[in-house]
Amino acid sequence: MQNLTELTKEEKERGNSGFKREITLYDAIMIVTGGMIGSGIFIVTADISRAVISPGYMLLVWLISGFLTMVGAVSYGELSSMFPNVGGQYVYLKEAYNKMVAFLYGWTLFLVIQTGVIAAVGVAFARFTGVLLPWFSEDNVLLRLGGLEFTSVQLLAITSIIFLTYINSKGVKSGKLIQNIFGSTKLIALFGLILFGLLLGVNETAIEANFSNFWGESGSSTAVPTGMALVSALGMAMVGALFSADSWNNIGFSGDEIVNPKRTIVLSMVIGSAIVMGVYMLINLVYLLVLPMHGSADAATALGQGITFADNDRVAAAAAEVIGGYKATVAIAILIMVSTFSCNNGAILSGARVYYAIAKDGLFFERMGRLNKNGVPAGALWLQCLWACMLCLSGTYGDLLDYVVFAVMLFYILTIIGVFVLRKKRPDLPRPYKAFGYPVLPALYVLLASAICIILLIYKPVFTWPGLVIVALGIPVFYLFGSRFGRSKS
Repeated sequence: MQNLTELTKEEKERGNSGFKREITLYDAIMIVTGGMIGSGIFIVTADISRAVISPGYMLLVWLISGFLTMVGAVSYGELSSMFPNVGGQYVYLKEAYNKMVAFLYGWTLFLVIQTGVIAAVGVAFARFTGVLLPWFSEDNVLLRLGGLEFTSVQLLAITSIIFLTYINSKGVKSGKLIQNIFGSTKLIALFGLILFGLLLGVNETAIEANFSNFWGESGSSTAVPTGMALVSALGMAMVGALFSADSWNNIGFSGDEIVNPKRTIVLSMVIGSAIVMGVYMLINLVYLLVLPMHGSADAATALGQGITFADNDRVAAAAAEVIGGYKATVAIAILIMVSTFSCNNGAILSGARVYYAIAKDGLFFERMGRLNKNGVPAGALWLQCLWACMLCLSGTYGDLLDYVVFAVMLFYILTIIGVFVLRKKRPDLPRPYKAFGYPVLPALYVLLASAICIILLIYKPVFTWPGLVIVALGIPVFYLFGSRFGRSKS
């Protein structure tokens, strides 16, 4: 790691790329944390609790997710220090395998991963805005075209995506300013929520229900699964936790815009991921101290409904209601609005850089590989915006979540295997940072992530098999684009 603090001549110069190196370490950490924390942590715990039944296994799901995220970050660090270029994971896959594998990642990123997250988080932003402004409701249908309905929630989601795309088209400085303001506000508010819950929200009913039988049913009429059923339940429950922990690698997409990228990308991924996963564990502990794991769907109060039957799965809102009543619920709604807004800004900023890198390789529309006068890939930004808006109209939050997690895990596995491949393929290439715990930790990541993917393929085929089809469809598209724009273009 002796070279992590040293800038090469190439890194000090902009070269001919046209990108502006304006993202500092603090900016990068805000992009990582802001991109990771969206709406998931406020919602998905309810679904996790229904899958694994016991409080102990619920926390174990988050612990495993945190472990996988941290191992992924320290493993990716080696790749980002070797190839600190715009495009991030796309570049790593190209160097480890070939252009086709890298294109399949970029293709899936555009169709499902990045745009799916942008759409899902945009819809979540609009839904929670409805807590303050009831006009924004999925029951408020503005237009009907045959069997399709256009609601006020979709209108706000699309408007927010267009607005953030416009801000980011004005330059990386504008995008990072939004991220710093909303990202830091979000973290401060989350730590405030944790302290508020620990100091004022501890509920004796919840403690008795959740901790007297920590690994058992804790009041549920459903028994805790055992054996392979438990393994399967944990694997399926990981979907929500991994979705909530995703986007830690997005900072690598902006390599050419980062000050001292060989140092900054590694540190921001590790520090940002550690902050977020620590916050997630503490928030889930607060949930268990404030709400019983299991309640009744027919109960009239948040305490009676518990985590499992929280209204619309809004566990954070239910906990806030128990702690501080309606005012606290409104405060949570505002926090989630800030959180999702920041999350989408980070996703919009980062994703377009990958499409730019693909276009520069001659595998995407040439216009996507151009920078505007502000030094950002405006064409890629607006194409991403268009597709994300279309997904807002067509997909539900749950569908997108399942598609995204499976596709993400598939390419994370390939990328971390790439660490092994490049150790053999290009052993003499400088590695300013080497993967911590190599080869044990990267191998363990591949093993655990592969097991989760297999479980999802078996038990959630409606969502995961279409994800594989989307990836496979990228093969003929690769040859189509390659023949049109020239695969040999560098």
